[in-house]
Amino acid sequence: MSIDGKLSKKGLQQLLAGRVTRPANIFVKFYSNSCHYCRNLQDIYLELAEDNPEFEFWVFDIASYPEVQRVLDFNGIPTFCTIKVGTLAPRIRVMDDPETPHKKSYYTKSYIQKFLNKEKEK
Repeated sequence: MSIDGKLSKKGLQQLLAGRVTRPANIFVKFYSNSCHYCRNLQDIYLELAEDNPEFEFWVFDIASYPEVQRVLDFNGIPTFCTIKVGTLAPRIRVMDDPETPHKKSYYTKSYIQKFLNKEKEK
């Protein structure tokens, strides 16, 4: 399985504004091409997409919309969030940073999977 695609600035803004009406659970990785953690997470992200078919997996390059960090209240990359659309208002959850970041990828697969499991229950 692969990721569903790259989000454009306009696409992300539509998701955040609640303009997407079809029901979906979306998982977004915010990244930058210059971020070594982001590159090291690529294989983990693909595995998570395979293991979690109930989510659409998208990526967003923050270079195209740096203000997203302020809008979603996160500092730095990589960062992940879930966006549930198709309800009255989108439900957005940004994943917390790990207490002990992984040396190569910042996040571990199991840490991200725990976040996704919690989001599945909501």
